[in-house]
Amino acid sequence: MNHHQLKHIETVIGQMIRFDRPADAVLSAYFREHSKLGANDRHIIAETAFGALRRLLQLRALIAPDKATPRRLALVALLKIHKLNVKELGDAASAGEKEWLGQIKGKALPASLEVDAELPQWVIERLGEQTPEQVIALGKGLAEGAPLDLRVNTMKMKRDELLGRLQADGLECEATPYSPLGIRLKGKPSLAKHELFKAGVFEVQDEGSQLLGLITGARRGEMVVDFCAGAGGKTLLLGAQMASSGRLYAFDVSEKRLAKLKPRQARSGLSNVHPQLLASENDTKVKRLAGKADRVLVDAPCSGLGTLRRNPDLKFRQSPDSVAELNAKQASILASACRLVRAGGRLVYATCSLLPQENQDIVAAFLADHPEFKLVKMDEVLAEQKIPLQMGDYLELKPQQHNTDGFFAAVLEKTA
Repeated sequence: MNHHQLKHIETVIGQMIRFDRPADAVLSAYFREHSKLGANDRHIIAETAFGALRRLLQLRALIAPDKATPRRLALVALLKIHKLNVKELGDAASAGEKEWLGQIKGKALPASLEVDAELPQWVIERLGEQTPEQVIALGKGLAEGAPLDLRVNTMKMKRDELLGRLQADGLECEATPYSPLGIRLKGKPSLAKHELFKAGVFEVQDEGSQLLGLITGARRGEMVVDFCAGAGGKTLLLGAQMASSGRLYAFDVSEKRLAKLKPRQARSGLSNVHPQLLASENDTKVKRLAGKADRVLVDAPCSGLGTLRRNPDLKFRQSPDSVAELNAKQASILASACRLVRAGGRLVYATCSLLPQENQDIVAAFLADHPEFKLVKMDEVLAEQKIPLQMGDYLELKPQQHNTDGFFAAVLEKTA
């Protein structure tokens, strides 16, 4: 460890813990500014800064919350996350800092559910009825790094063939346990230049996200709407499920997100996808399709607390107020999207949140207002798709249990 590396780590952590923009945006902007940094330096800076965010409550508790400067956070992160000993810091740290680190090394963590679970108090309070043990298990799962999952484009190749091809290229990988379309890689190889990626044979997509697409159950010749399509990861899965037939609308209110769908759609070879920019969830374009859709997927904007393995800063960037604002948006989007569903059609409500307030509560309120919809038990839906999972009424995926991001989904059917 040299003092340049430590200085970079300190600066990046300092910018990240302002929590005024996403941590990955902070990192990529920093690397753009310091374009001369080598791959090894970038790796150490990224791993240490994100490691510090994942264990921020723990590190602050060790240092003492009011004394947790970016410099100290960087030093303790190197000690605790990279398991460096004080000697290995070399001349990067002063004699005084090394002495202080020696004291920190033997310090016990205060007994606190927040610190043990690495989750803020407001999140713990909103997780619903769970024992401290369950909260800690969930928190630990969310503090781990996420594996790299791929989804095979079944229009171009079968999963087994892709597995064989990737293994032949020396990549360690295996089939995902639940999604019939998924492959999980060991490590984080860069795949953007891989010939099969360029040819649209696979996309990077968390297994949990693949399952949300699969439970939508899109079939050939149907009319399907991805109501909050974003960059279109699930859209492309739905299009392949439909074998590029029928009509698939990708709605979103963000032009920037939809622009990211364009190159992905081109690679995928799908010809049934129709991206449409909406002014809001109540855009007149929505009215034109009223009562026509066989399936509508609403992957609603949410707190993202299920994705903390990738975005550990979200638990500090969200708040009870921001969640309450999201709840109003979620209810409004669902009420608008449901108008598209034909009698006998299905509406899927999904989030990457773990809070009942964004999940079960939204669905319960919707069903109370819309007696023409009924809940389809998730176990029935999973069985239809031959997905080997037992769930109950809803899909509830958790990192510590399923090794996916945290996801929720409910399938609602419009009665004839």
